[in-house]
Amino acid sequence: MLMLVAPVLWSTAGVVTRHIERAAAFEQVFWRSLFAFVFVAFSLLLIEKKSPLKAAKAAGWPGLLSGAMWAVMFTAFVVALSLTTTANTLVVMSVSPLLTALLARMVLSDPLPLRTWLAAGAAAAGIAWMFGFSVEKSHVAGMLVALVIPLATAVNVVTLRAAAAKLDLVPAVMLGGALSCLVAVPLALPLQASARDLALLAFLGFFQLGLPCMLLVIASRTLLAPEIALLGLLEVVLGPLWAWLGAGEEPARVTLLGGLVVLAALAFNELSGLRLRPARRAPP
Repeated sequence: MLMLVAPVLWSTAGVVTRHIERAAAFEQVFWRSLFAFVFVAFSLLLIEKKSPLKAAKAAGWPGLLSGAMWAVMFTAFVVALSLTTTANTLVVMSVSPLLTALLARMVLSDPLPLRTWLAAGAAAAGIAWMFGFSVEKSHVAGMLVALVIPLATAVNVVTLRAAAAKLDLVPAVMLGGALSCLVAVPLALPLQASARDLALLAFLGFFQLGLPCMLLVIASRTLLAPEIALLGLLEVVLGPLWAWLGAGEEPARVTLLGGLVVLAALAFNELSGLRLRPARRAPP
């Protein structure tokens, strides 16, 4: 259930961002990350009864690495949205499960079946199609920035998996917000967000970043990677839909075709993995 809520909340980013009036990209990064930092810090303090500073320190270097990856994702996402469409950004991001599987194979020695290699090739072809037919330079630049996000996601998920049994990495989301703020603030000045912008950015920080990212960390302790990856694809389906309905941002035909190839490859890989996995047996 946690991983059903998380992608639905993530998917609101595009439509909400399109209604921001005055805050430029890096100011959006600053405020969104600041609000996420505050949300996670207060959650640790009020719900888990932990000192945010002590919790962050206890996360150790895996927490710092995960926090750095969250910061990269928080920043690159907003910059990508400022350069290309919501649909382009999310379709490029959708290769995260495949990149995660490849990295897990190298770092954690996880098995990587032939179907995953085939899915990776098909997904790469779908994205290459989008790049090849995206004639506006601004769209290509935005999609290149968006490619940073699945790379950071792969490193982050592998870090979470490696440390899940020993460390609580929820504070890493807070660290990601803090690092992203520090990087963005010199590029965000002078701050120009209106009161309406701040309300929208607070929503994004609290409910599009802070809460769902915490839910992902918690869900990663119990769910299998294929289950998380498959449910995470809801963001790719819902995000462009909300942006279309709520902001009039109609996806380009090339994005729909390329995205269909990517989603089909991912769905095939993840559904095959779940089907082939031995059924869990109840204890005698």
